[in-house]
Amino acid sequence: MVPTRSGRVDDATQPSTSVRRPVHDARVLPLFAQTRTTARALYLGERLDTRSLEGRRLASQPLVIEAGAEGAAVLFRYGVVVFFGVSTVEEASFLRHLASFVHDPLAKPATEELSIVVDAENGDRVLPEGGLSLATIDLARVQIVADVLAKSVVLEDFERAVREAFETVEPLAENLARGTEKKLPGGELSTHIGRALLVQTKTVGRVEVSEKPDALWDAPQLERLHQRLADEYELRERHAALDRKLVLVASTAQTLLDLRNHERSLRVEWYIVLLIVAEIGLTLYELFLRPH
Repeated sequence: MVPTRSGRVDDATQPSTSVRRPVHDARVLPLFAQTRTTARALYLGERLDTRSLEGRRLASQPLVIEAGAEGAAVLFRYGVVVFFGVSTVEEASFLRHLASFVHDPLAKPATEELSIVVDAENGDRVLPEGGLSLATIDLARVQIVADVLAKSVVLEDFERAVREAFETVEPLAENLARGTEKKLPGGELSTHIGRALLVQTKTVGRVEVSEKPDALWDAPQLERLHQRLADEYELRERHAALDRKLVLVASTAQTLLDLRNHERSLRVEWYIVLLIVAEIGLTLYELFLRPH
């Protein structure tokens, strides 16, 4: 199943009650009967218009719809889709139909992949050799796993952007320390400051990396699963490190911009002094040296 545009209101968008309807039956979704599957997250663009998507909706916040013959797709408004049990061909078809809903698409989407096995005896746990073991595959677990993968893949893209900013700003700071500052246009410095502020706004306001997923309100017993996955992907640590780097990039660029503005201001002051001296010279010439 692929997404299409629709103006109708789906039942799944109605506020949920305090008790979630059981959806573990394989007749609801074949994915829930599988003993092994793969979750794959893709950061497609700046924003994803989930309101206009049509498909068999299994849940909202985040939106879960059927994808492929037996799988599901979890879609986040900040531009990420996470596939469960979807083949490569089905994924490509789904993404083609999804393209018109993506705002400011990335040239090369960031990806994150996780192997999942069902082990009812050992329950929900992160496997030492990599991958994830679940007691069962159900809607709540799909949403929680998708939430962690989506945040991880967005952080990966933000980390790449910050690394690129560091590659530009760090040499400038080193040159400044040696007294051999390399000139960089003020507009470019302002761009680095703006990008740092934009990433901070996205991580806190849009992606809400440090927040727990809404699915835990209906399934609080799965909080340990979420905590284990968040620890495995180091979401809090990466978010904190990203914040520190963003502050450093912004403050370094701001310092260099302030120095540039100070130099420009000093240069203007010298121009004014020279004009005053020239004016005084002309006045003295008019008074004493110009023949009458």
